[in-house]
Amino acid sequence: MKNLKPTTVTLFLSFIIGLSTSIVNFFFEIDWLQAAILFVVTFAISYLLIYNSLQIFIYRKIKLIYKSIHNLKLGRDDKGVFGDHMSDNPVEDVEKEVQDWAIAKRKEVENLKAMEKFRREFLANVSHELKTPLFTLQGYIHTLLDGAIDDPEVSRKFLEKSANSLERLCGLVDDLDEISMVEKGEVSLVPDVFDINKLVKEVFDAIEIKAEKRNITLSIKKGCDKSFYVFADKERIRQVLTNLIDNSIKYGRENGETVVGFYDMDENILTEVTDNGIGIEEKNLPRLFERFYRVDKHRSREAGGTGLGLAIVKHLIEAHKGTLNVRSTPGIGTTFGFTLKKSKEK
Repeated sequence: MKNLKPTTVTLFLSFIIGLSTSIVNFFFEIDWLQAAILFVVTFAISYLLIYNSLQIFIYRKIKLIYKSIHNLKLGRDDKGVFGDHMSDNPVEDVEKEVQDWAIAKRKEVENLKAMEKFRREFLANVSHELKTPLFTLQGYIHTLLDGAIDDPEVSRKFLEKSANSLERLCGLVDDLDEISMVEKGEVSLVPDVFDINKLVKEVFDAIEIKAEKRNITLSIKKGCDKSFYVFADKERIRQVLTNLIDNSIKYGRENGETVVGFYDMDENILTEVTDNGIGIEEKNLPRLFERFYRVDKHRSREAGGTGLGLAIVKHLIEAHKGTLNVRSTPGIGTTFGFTLKKSKEK
């Protein structure tokens, strides 16, 4: 009897009324024919009255409620799955619409709460990241103004430290501008065919001095030192590789190694950057590509960087329609991998 259609409800009630009237007439008149005729007439009249009453006073109201909910949920120009038509069971339609609407609104509220939490964390992180170099810079300048500038050795040392703080500040602003553009889709890619193995070697040459300071060896994996052609924006991929290899140097072990490997995946080329550093705990891996997220905040700031590098890497790889992944084992090392569309040699 749940969610009966208008016709079913009308037929049931009309039958009950017609049958009751016929039985009463039969007991008083003792005439089967007259009772049957009365049943048919009563049934027909009852059906018309009840059906019209349901349509006018109940189901038309329900349809109006349905359309109001539907328009509020989907927008007037969006017909959605049901469009402007309802099934023969408007009560069930309205119930389903309300349930779907409630679920959608609950998800929307949850998303808004998550976004608000993310916004607060982002503002707090930006504020903190800006304060650190600014306060350091402020301290050096005030020390120089208080008399240290008269000592050439001290003043040069403080000016060098101030310059480092300014570089970090400029790097943070540049990265904020970069991630803002890539997240809004304002970064235009200029794809071309190039050998990613050759590009990795160029990146090795550019950051070789950093690796030598920590005595870290940069190399191509055995069996992978050959040409692998991809179709992508070369300078953007250079940015990706520089960030990943630079991170492997910053957070790798001294006297360790960073190895880059390439794998042919039919339509794509997988590039992996592996170090034998301290590794990352599994619980931290899902948040690794969030803006300003740091596994070890103290060590990360000592090593430099803005905390935005991996977030930028993620967006750049996604802009290339590629995939980005990470796997790590504490005490053994970390591997970052990304895919790019494979291409034939020029």
